[in-house]
Amino acid sequence: MDYKATINYLYTQLPLFTRVGASAYKADLTNTIALLNFVNNPQHKFKSVHVGGTNGKGSTSHMLAAILQVAGYKAGLYTSPHLKDFRERIRINGAMISEQAVIDFVALHKHDFEQIQPSFFEMTVALAFDFFAKEQVDIAIVEVGLGGRLDSTNVINPLLSVITNIGWDHMNLLGDTLPKIAAEKAGIIKPSIPVIVGEYQPEVAEVFINKAKEVNAELVFASAVKDAVGSRESEVRNLDYMEIDAPFHIQLDLPGSYQLKNVRTVLTAVDELRKQGFIITDEHIVTALKQVKTLTGLHGRWEVLSRSPLTICDTGHNPEGITEVLKNIAAVNYEHLHFVIGMVNDKDSSKVLAMLPTEATYYFCRPDIPRGLEAESLRLKAESFNLHGNTYPSVKAALQAAQANATDKDLVFVGGSTFVVAEVV
Repeated sequence: MDYKATINYLYTQLPLFTRVGASAYKADLTNTIALLNFVNNPQHKFKSVHVGGTNGKGSTSHMLAAILQVAGYKAGLYTSPHLKDFRERIRINGAMISEQAVIDFVALHKHDFEQIQPSFFEMTVALAFDFFAKEQVDIAIVEVGLGGRLDSTNVINPLLSVITNIGWDHMNLLGDTLPKIAAEKAGIIKPSIPVIVGEYQPEVAEVFINKAKEVNAELVFASAVKDAVGSRESEVRNLDYMEIDAPFHIQLDLPGSYQLKNVRTVLTAVDELRKQGFIITDEHIVTALKQVKTLTGLHGRWEVLSRSPLTICDTGHNPEGITEVLKNIAAVNYEHLHFVIGMVNDKDSSKVLAMLPTEATYYFCRPDIPRGLEAESLRLKAESFNLHGNTYPSVKAALQAAQANATDKDLVFVGGSTFVVAEVV
């Protein structure tokens, strides 16, 4: 098979959560362990940092990888989902895995797949770990896919575990209370492995404290130890950079105000890696954080798509993520908001819709994946929250209509789902 046929095989033969939803979620590690046995357990052959949480784990992972890369380490990076190219999920020093490496892995193990019947995510984890081991990375930053305790990535024995925060997401799989969701995320905390939790949230803090005590893991809340790290402006208006005092000056090329929380988590993680012998200077941090997008290929985080009319997208899609998005929208000077929105059909959209501004004009669309919620269904549901607008046959058609209707003084925002953003970046 060539690369196109190989990718088509993976998409069509293996259950893919981002396309079909919960039916692709395997709530145990049996398949992952079996698959990794076939590839000689590469997860034991490289150092790693494990990054979980509800929001910010992707940005945190990319920032950490950028810093390690600038510090001279061969840094692997495993994240999900991808926006444009499957190979975005697996990088070393910012470069995506080659098409040939994907072809070779699938060709070599296709027979194993048919015996084990792994999910798309389980196969991707095995591919990434095999690639990192063969390429002899100095360290890999590994982002949890979903949850933590039963996530396929939870077979590594990392140098450090990081949990960014806890929010309302994947309740159908992780639980219907924040403590239940936190307990699943805390499943990546391992015996005697230090753990950093990004935000101290009173309603779930005890979950992490108790789990860390249970397994004798040193626990640090980044929001407590890095509370002096702050942005220079109370409102973020610069669309290119965020200025941060940490206490040294950082110019972060990810301007969303929510990134400040992630920077505190990243700096705390760097402190721990320094303790473990990694040589990372303040200059390495400054150099890396001003070019995270260039170094790691990160997209879709408060990203400017156009200046005329001003058009911005963001992957924030759960209540906590939308809260941060709305703070950033409020910091922009505009006359009218045009909101291009699409969602998936297996999440409770009510909490998000209830938060959105009623004075905006909405452009309802369906992301082009099987889980995409029909635009008309979304429009009807949104009407019950006094959100009004028209439906469009595609995300791009909705964006074109919004930009055509906007003046140079208006703001066009694109979001509601990672998969909507994937179609416009």
